[in-house]
Amino acid sequence: MSNLEKDPIERVVAPAVCEGVEVLEPREVPLGGPRALTVRRTLPQRARSLIGPWCFADHYGPDPVEGIGAMDVPPHPHTGLQTVSWLFAGEIEHRDSTGAVALIHPGQVNLMTAGRGIQHSEVSTAATATLHGVQLWLALPDASRHVAPFFEHDEPAPVRLGDAVLHVFAGSLVGSTSSVTAFSPLVGAQLDLPAGASVDLPVDPAFEHGLLVDSGTPRLLGTEIAASHLGVTPTGLESLRIEAGDEPLRAVLIGGAPFGESIVMWWNFVGRSHDEVVAFREQWQAEVIAGADAAGRFGHVDGYPGSALPAPELPNVRLRPRD
Repeated sequence: MSNLEKDPIERVVAPAVCEGVEVLEPREVPLGGPRALTVRRTLPQRARSLIGPWCFADHYGPDPVEGIGAMDVPPHPHTGLQTVSWLFAGEIEHRDSTGAVALIHPGQVNLMTAGRGIQHSEVSTAATATLHGVQLWLALPDASRHVAPFFEHDEPAPVRLGDAVLHVFAGSLVGSTSSVTAFSPLVGAQLDLPAGASVDLPVDPAFEHGLLVDSGTPRLLGTEIAASHLGVTPTGLESLRIEAGDEPLRAVLIGGAPFGESIVMWWNFVGRSHDEVVAFREQWQAEVIAGADAAGRFGHVDGYPGSALPAPELPNVRLRPRD
């Protein structure tokens, strides 16, 4: 998914210090014009830019597609990251410049590694009545961020832990390991709990974790997390106690070892310096928008009935790293 903000905000962010549970509130971002799908974004924000390598989290729906809930994101670029698409309801068609064409369904993870550069489109299909899910990004470590782009798909089998049901779509958790490629130690999973139930979830103490609540009002280590909010826990914990409360809980757990690298993240690019991001933008505008080189860094998306998305204007300041 693209960051379609016309004026992406660049923030200078100090390293986050999290001794207990940090609760991040979402902000609403429309993906396009007045009839566009609106997402609730919890990463990045002023308080925190990263949870492990996870650097972006959009939560959307449930929205009826008829009217304002449709997704139609034109071809747009990415560098230095992976996109992770996970649906609760609906169907999305993914096309990218590696030639991959895939339908995203609930319970199936679609992971796109942008590496040195890619472009892709995302469109909800005619079979979709309701659209509901999350879009997540992973920052690639410096040693891997220039890999050739590629696309992967997996359907993780459910795993039970007491009353909890988990679908591990990235990394490893409770003995389940996703088949999609991870370039740093991490985890991503859907967690479901019935009303009134709780789980003591064993986790890697080297990881920091985030619990993005889709439905219900759970308690994470005793702290209440409202729907669409993101609860963050620090490293050093061997278990996360999660209580569902009076309603069934559905949430997405993300986590990983602290990233340990500063990144410059602007629009759909992850780089390491202002000049590098400026160069990515200039290449996108010249190669794709102006049509100078369809075989350049970002390639070409076949089959999308429209034009690629122009990059917004850069701010009148130098972009600075996020830690």
